[in-house]
Amino acid sequence: MQRFDRRSLLKTGAAAGLFAAAGLPLTAGPKRGGVLRLGLAGAHPTDSWDSRSHVDAFMIIAGHGAVFDTLTQVSATGELAGELAESWQAAPDAQSWVFKLRRDAEFHNGKPFVAEDVIASLRLHLDVSAASPARHIVASIAQMTAVSDHELRFDLTAPNADFPFLLSDYHLCIYPAGQIAEAMRQGIGTGLYKVIRFEPGQRALLARVSGHYKDGQAGWFDAVELHAMPDHAQRMAALSKGQVDAINQLAPGASDHISRTPALALAEVTGSQHFGLPMRSDIAPFYDPDVRRALKHAIDRPTFLDQVLGGHGAIAHDQPIGPANQFYLPELSGHSYDPEKARFLLRRAGLGGHRFELTLSEAAFPLPEAGVAQLKDAFAKAGVNVGFRQAQAPGYWAGAWGASPWRASRWSGRATEDWMFSASAQTGAAWNETHWDNARFQQMLLAARAELSTARRRALYHDMQVLMSQEGGALIPVFANFLDAHHTRLAHGPVLGNLHGMDSARLIERWWLKESA
Repeated sequence: MQRFDRRSLLKTGAAAGLFAAAGLPLTAGPKRGGVLRLGLAGAHPTDSWDSRSHVDAFMIIAGHGAVFDTLTQVSATGELAGELAESWQAAPDAQSWVFKLRRDAEFHNGKPFVAEDVIASLRLHLDVSAASPARHIVASIAQMTAVSDHELRFDLTAPNADFPFLLSDYHLCIYPAGQIAEAMRQGIGTGLYKVIRFEPGQRALLARVSGHYKDGQAGWFDAVELHAMPDHAQRMAALSKGQVDAINQLAPGASDHISRTPALALAEVTGSQHFGLPMRSDIAPFYDPDVRRALKHAIDRPTFLDQVLGGHGAIAHDQPIGPANQFYLPELSGHSYDPEKARFLLRRAGLGGHRFELTLSEAAFPLPEAGVAQLKDAFAKAGVNVGFRQAQAPGYWAGAWGASPWRASRWSGRATEDWMFSASAQTGAAWNETHWDNARFQQMLLAARAELSTARRRALYHDMQVLMSQEGGALIPVFANFLDAHHTRLAHGPVLGNLHGMDSARLIERWWLKESA
């Protein structure tokens, strides 16, 4: 991930719109034509074009990666680029921002894009009943003012030098004001691809928009087919038989097969994706810090990395700031596997014989038999009595993930430390899955958000990583590389984005078919 300086971001926002929208050098030689066929995990029967509900790969890729646009985007090389915003400028304190908007963008129904569309779209996330994961971002805006049809002013409740990055969140898709209900039913956005057919949890068929503002920069396929394939074996078979051109969420054990097959290629990217077993630290028995520490010491992380990820990742220590982040603390030692300490801490908490229940699901991350056996063995040696419950992948995020006090989870990571911590650990955030509420951590979060000094910001984020690792409810044993696979008839730029799998979920825009295909 590209390292950036906040002071530089404040000064160079006006130039950000000059980056190629796809994050690719225009000399790479992509050509228009052909149909892209994707076999994807992460589809659900409840899927819709309401981006507030997008929680998994299928709709993230189809949404902000094809049908819709956001104000900004993070390019493949990590720079912040304009999408519907051409440029931005901050006040010296970073509490007020002025965005210049594109004049050449329009919605798929022909409506021109204007500032009021942004205001109406962002206000959607303030509806408490919608439980938008991006609500904390929009709630930080005190006032939105349309200076003109193509100029927008944001006055924030507090300084935030990362604000332009936050507006690239995949939940913050832009809809046509006054037509939002229709746009959510039909999938009407300003993106490179319009919806031809959509069957929630099954498939989506998209066609390239003609005369789009990204012409010559992105959107090389004439059409795209997205097919829901929740089973890994199904995805592998479809790719091997040539029924699809690319699949996501490749099981680590399948990487050798892909590498040995001449017609197939592995796309492995190191980001800040992490697999975790978060605990609800606001309820029994996990509200006891000794219980949380005991379970953290009951995980054999190196063996977990080997058995679950096949080595395609790195050891993590119970906090979400990862290798792709600017202020990642790699020397954090965290909780080593220590069965005796785990036993001691559980006895001190009065839970020496307690039976815990852990909910797992392939929707979070695939756990092979060897991985389940490894977890059971590590827990047993540490005196932790654990029952394993398997939840179905479809509907997991809307059901078992929120209802289970201890369960499997997966995060793709975020481009900045503030974004990651705010989404996952800010008090009241929709996706604060541990409900850990530490006053000192919350104070440091606000202080770091407004800080422009790189040295002071680094110190704050390092302290926050240590505090969360020691005290929080996040049990994060590993950072996991993104693993996807594709047919060699597909081509892409020299760098793949690392915010999500499939080129930061923007493969549809950025990749193309080779001329020889």
